[in-house]
Amino acid sequence: HDVWPSISFELQHNLKLSNNLLPRTFALHQNFPNPFNPITTIHFDLPTESNVKISVYDILGRSIKELVNEKQSPGFKSIIWGATNNYGKRVSAGIYLYSIEAKNFSQTKKMVLLK
Repeated sequence: HDVWPSISFELQHNLKLSNNLLPRTFALHQNFPNPFNPITTIHFDLPTESNVKISVYDILGRSIKELVNEKQSPGFKSIIWGATNNYGKRVSAGIYLYSIEAKNFSQTKKMVLLK
């Protein structure tokens, strides 16, 4: 007769926030969805408390929207962009860049707004 293999595992009882389940490095992730219309979410990781600035630029490098500019606690973070500029006006379809500056970390990624 057939014998099914057995699988065993050990549970870890120490999975608590107090055990520093925090990012190990700074990171800026690809927005989702991408392409998007009308909103997209940008995820980023902060291993330590940091002054964080996240901005959106058009393809020519002009500032479109400042999403975050404040001190934030460590953790896995996200911010939603609703395709508006700093004046609350809808931006046109196209390619946009978003960047993060936190401590000595900076990174830029590309996203596409479709209409």
